[in-house]
Amino acid sequence: MTADWKRAIEGQREEKDQYFGESRHSPLPADERETFDGLSYYPIDADYRFELPLHRYDDPERVVVGTSTDGEREYLRWGEFRFSVAGEDVTLQAYKSDPEDDRLWVPFRDATSGEETYGAGRYLDLEREAHRTDEGTWILDFNAAYNPTCAYSDRYECPLPPTENWLEGPIEAGEKAYH
Repeated sequence: MTADWKRAIEGQREEKDQYFGESRHSPLPADERETFDGLSYYPIDADYRFELPLHRYDDPERVVVGTSTDGEREYLRWGEFRFSVAGEDVTLQAYKSDPEDDRLWVPFRDATSGEETYGAGRYLDLEREAHRTDEGTWILDFNAAYNPTCAYSDRYECPLPPTENWLEGPIEAGEKAYH
């Protein structure tokens, strides 16, 4: 494994910090942008980066996911990733909002939620081009886990990780809680 993936994560973090601090489209309230000096992250750790097959469902089921504002959104349960992290065997469901999407959405909560990370959970977005290997496996990298926009302002509505994606153990990778 080369250090290229680490540099890519570092670059993503720098770009996000710049966007949050400078863009008028930032999810941060305008008065917080003036003093914003970057988000908090766990150190990049190769133990939280996996190349895995997606166990795709033959007939993806429609599921209703609650949101941060007591609303609902519908997704397709597209498949699942099975792996071990910190000695724990886990399964995470991957979702799509539309069958034609080239992106998988993998929301999760873990033992750090509400303590070191955002209480409602975090997300991984897996783009086919960037997260699929030549062998057909997917790169599930928790170092890229991020908070939904509702972690920064209650003016946003965010889908919440379904209970089937609540992990018992900690995922000490990716973005930490804001403030």
